[in-house]
Amino acid sequence: MKRVAICLLSGGLDSATALYVARNQGYEPIALSINYGQLHLKEIESAIRIAEHIRIEHQLVSVPLPWGGSALLDSNIPIPEERDASEIAQGIPSTYVPARNTIFLSLAASFAEVRGAEAIFIGANMLDYSGYPDCRPEYFRAFERLLEQGTKCGVEGKVIMINAPLVHSKKSEIIKLAVQLGVPLEWTWSCYKGNDAPCGVCDSCILRAKGFQEAGIQDPALISKNI
Repeated sequence: MKRVAICLLSGGLDSATALYVARNQGYEPIALSINYGQLHLKEIESAIRIAEHIRIEHQLVSVPLPWGGSALLDSNIPIPEERDASEIAQGIPSTYVPARNTIFLSLAASFAEVRGAEAIFIGANMLDYSGYPDCRPEYFRAFERLLEQGTKCGVEGKVIMINAPLVHSKKSEIIKLAVQLGVPLEWTWSCYKGNDAPCGVCDSCILRAKGFQEAGIQDPALISKNI
């Protein structure tokens, strides 16, 4: 009997790689994507395509956050542009969505309890990232403890593991792993904007470009869009 894992799949590079890691570790992955009211759905479209490609169950739920509070939710809040990696690492940017991973992991935990999943996979990492406090190892350890105390399966001794396999990886290392695992990187979407092609100037685009450069690999997503 296969072990089941709920894999949070945004459609971005990191979440797609984490999904493939779960498969590689012998889990039967179930993808969970969340429309939280973001200004564009390019990542969701990518998530649907990737899940269909590997023929796994994929749940898409809508949990809008109408109060905004992030440049990803409110068009009146500017998205940072043309910052170098050292600038990106300073402070928490306007693209931070308040308590997003807590909301996502709570939904994944509810789903995991119902489906008897042993683990939740999330593609967060604390290196080469944009300063989000809910992407740190101590946060995931705390959330695991919360599930032990606040869920039926936790009280019964059936721990749901929060697995963030990329949390200590550089973006270049994630890209190399993705290539090794056969992740369709050309379908992943990292840009904070929803144009036909990545903008190339937002923090996420800059970190992605830096990762591919350090990995010595050309970004297939840019090749496919002739950028």
